[in-house]
Amino acid sequence: MRCGRWLGLCCAALLLGALRGGKNVLFIVVDDLRPTLGCYGDNLVKSPNIDQLAFQSVVFQNAYAQQAVCAPSRVSFLTGRRPDTTRLYDFYSYWRVHAGNYSTIPQYFKQNGYTTMSVGKVFHPGISSNYNDDYPYSWSIPPFHPSTEKYENTKTCKGKDGKLHANLVCPVDVAEVPEGTLPDIQSTEEAVRLLNVMKKKKRKFFLAVGYHKPHIPLRYPQEFLKLYPLENITLAPDPWVPEELPPVAYNPWTDIREREDVQALNISFPYGPVPEDFQRLIRQSYFAAVSYLDTQVGLLLNALDDLKLSRKTIVVFTADHGWSLGEHGEWAKYSNFDVATQVPLMFYVPGKTSSFANPGGRQFPYLDPFTHVSNLIPQGRTKKIVELVSLFPTLAELAGLRIPPLCPETSFDVALCSEGKSIVRYFAPMEEKGDYGGDDSDYYQDDQEEPIAFCQYPRPADTPQWNSDKPKLKDIKIMGYSMRTVDYRYTVWVGFNPSTFRANFQDIHARELYMVGTDPGEDHNIYNNSLHSNVLKKILAFLRR
Repeated sequence: MRCGRWLGLCCAALLLGALRGGKNVLFIVVDDLRPTLGCYGDNLVKSPNIDQLAFQSVVFQNAYAQQAVCAPSRVSFLTGRRPDTTRLYDFYSYWRVHAGNYSTIPQYFKQNGYTTMSVGKVFHPGISSNYNDDYPYSWSIPPFHPSTEKYENTKTCKGKDGKLHANLVCPVDVAEVPEGTLPDIQSTEEAVRLLNVMKKKKRKFFLAVGYHKPHIPLRYPQEFLKLYPLENITLAPDPWVPEELPPVAYNPWTDIREREDVQALNISFPYGPVPEDFQRLIRQSYFAAVSYLDTQVGLLLNALDDLKLSRKTIVVFTADHGWSLGEHGEWAKYSNFDVATQVPLMFYVPGKTSSFANPGGRQFPYLDPFTHVSNLIPQGRTKKIVELVSLFPTLAELAGLRIPPLCPETSFDVALCSEGKSIVRYFAPMEEKGDYGGDDSDYYQDDQEEPIAFCQYPRPADTPQWNSDKPKLKDIKIMGYSMRTVDYRYTVWVGFNPSTFRANFQDIHARELYMVGTDPGEDHNIYNNSLHSNVLKKILAFLRR
């Protein structure tokens, strides 16, 4: 059954009316997590706790980050502004000084009576968040960072030689690592402690929890390897560099080349390839790290249940960007492909996305990935194309707050606005089980805009360099602007002036066009095909606006 325009408006009104009392918000953001989860159709990965959350949530199957690298992505979605407005493409500037004094999601909730708290990696640490995670603007109390973060890139990985190394692939005995614990375990413990404090003090809260894994190094408790026997690990379906791929578009994965175990392979720069047996080891450890992450999410949600807060708390789960696992011969992020820009995104709204058919029952009982076989299929899924820059207005609307207005064309002097639209209009009541967005129909018949996700990535040169993945602002010479629709991804690489922050769309260096319906892996660049010249003109017009 489809909602018509009138019914769609009623659905939205009922949803918002139920939320006027002010729900808490638990905002979970994961580092480098692509939608490699059971709830997204991955039959190998064991993620029962996240799948359980998805079963009771609206799940967006086509959600995209605005830049596939940590600091720019996080500042973008936490401010509701695109990288060209935050003027952050690297890690080395603070938007309030460098671009504009923009409000953030937690700042807005704080101003509206919420106690706002940050645990783990929410903002990227360092200059990009003023060395203090934007405290006290965004947070009511100083943000928490695990004490063991400082060991992440040190020699804590036991090699075959029995010595400790700074490796990419790094399963560990937790009892033997410094302090006998890991950052994400500490973050879960602190988040649970804060939930207890909020429950005791009866405060309305916005709690953001940032998990590190599966960010490299792939350091996780070694027992999770048992879930993924190496003989079950396959290579990426397209582990080659596409012939039609412009060199400027390629990500040479320099960060993993710096790890000791990868250095020992003596892989040629820039195209490799990584030996097949080591590709399987990377993929195995990525999946194991995801299952380790899943246990931490499960423990956090289980605590929400224990405290009887799960029926009073909106839960959002997403990631800052994806991660290539050998597709196109690439590893890490740093590109405009789906594998780097697509993220999981789900919203649990008590009593709306999940019914309370079992009074007194638990919403999120902890599920052990070693014993539990997950067969839950999300009840509310939509294929709508959405962007993380829409998180700000969406969370405001779900919480019953005034929705920040859309930003004007130039918004550097506007403190509160968003460059993304709320996506609550794609939600529907649970009575309409199945695909909320169906085959991209819309509950608001007067919303005729084609859903589009924009992302971008900077490069220092037309060919892969040692700084291609993470160029500093002063070295950026080219910007790749990419738009993803339900039918295609188009990317245009144009000249960029880092002094004026301006792109020159007359200075085109390369183009890419992938028809994702017939080429879901984005392996065949057909931009030279004259049959698609009208599509190219349309897309370029969008990008120039």
